[in-house]
Amino acid sequence: MTESPRPAQPPWALLAELTHGCPLRCAYCSNPTELVARNEELSAEQWSDVMRQAADIGVVQTHLSGGEPLLRRDLAEIVTAADSAGIHTQLVTSGVGLHEARLKALVGAGLRSVQLSVQHADADKAELIAGARAFTAKERAAALVRAADLPLGLNAVLHRANLDALDGIVELGLAWGADRVELANTQFYGWALRNRSALLPDRAQVARARERVERWRERLAGRMELVWVAPDYVDGIAKPCMGGWGAVSLTVAPDGTVLPCPAAGELLGRDAPNVKDHQLGWIWRESTAFNRYRGEGWMREPCRSCALRTVDFGGCRCQAYALTGDASRTDPACHRSPDNGAVRALVDAGGGATAATAGDFAYRASPKT
Repeated sequence: MTESPRPAQPPWALLAELTHGCPLRCAYCSNPTELVARNEELSAEQWSDVMRQAADIGVVQTHLSGGEPLLRRDLAEIVTAADSAGIHTQLVTSGVGLHEARLKALVGAGLRSVQLSVQHADADKAELIAGARAFTAKERAAALVRAADLPLGLNAVLHRANLDALDGIVELGLAWGADRVELANTQFYGWALRNRSALLPDRAQVARARERVERWRERLAGRMELVWVAPDYVDGIAKPCMGGWGAVSLTVAPDGTVLPCPAAGELLGRDAPNVKDHQLGWIWRESTAFNRYRGEGWMREPCRSCALRTVDFGGCRCQAYALTGDASRTDPACHRSPDNGAVRALVDAGGGATAATAGDFAYRASPKT
């Protein structure tokens, strides 16, 4: 007998993807390969309503992301709406387009913190990964954020082309005054999945990086937080994706599509609900999309009897779908999955520290206007 999904608890986090437009073309981008056109984006008024609805169902934190949210001229209006609803706002940005007057307006609107992406500690190598020259703009943005006395986090997506530069990335965080550096091994969705063969490191490269993280944590205790997002392909351990499907957070895409995680659009297809058609509370509590993989009733073996099912929630549904075509299968990254052999083979075939060139990457496209 199939169990009913557990009742939905209130979410606390919202990823607001304001636009898929971006001045960078990062090969590791997790945005979908079919990007939302600029003329299909929600208006500031619609986003303001989303923020009010999100607060009503329990959301207390929003990441204002994209693409590049600074491309939205009405960003301050959206920040004001979130802040007025009692939601803590964090800007997730490339730093391109952030200048003193713009930041002052955003802080005045209620912006509380900034997360800045970095691709490498070396400007030329950062350009290779991002497909655009933006290092100086990032350095300037970091200085502006610190001058405004806002909490500053750096996010570095790690892969074959920069894992061996981990020391430099941490040193960059120290030099730029970051409070937190997130070292996030690439999650293979969207453009990152398309570029997997060029991005996937080998086990030795990951092991070296992990050792460096531990040494830095000992040195930096109390000075700067270091977060290591594990490489599930290499570790063979399923990640507790988003804290569980429809468990603690939701994503609203630029066109109003509501997803249990940023990568779920392809999995859900036409079943994905939209804020233009339904209230956020109904979507969270009642929609088929959000209830589909809640609880444990959907699980097959080996997940169903696994002691870790309440820890990793069966792993990532989007990854299972991307790698097997069946979202209900055990996440193939898990060493207990019957499909794990294919993932191990990919890692074994990885190029490790082989130097990347621009020809290795299929750079992220720009959305239509």
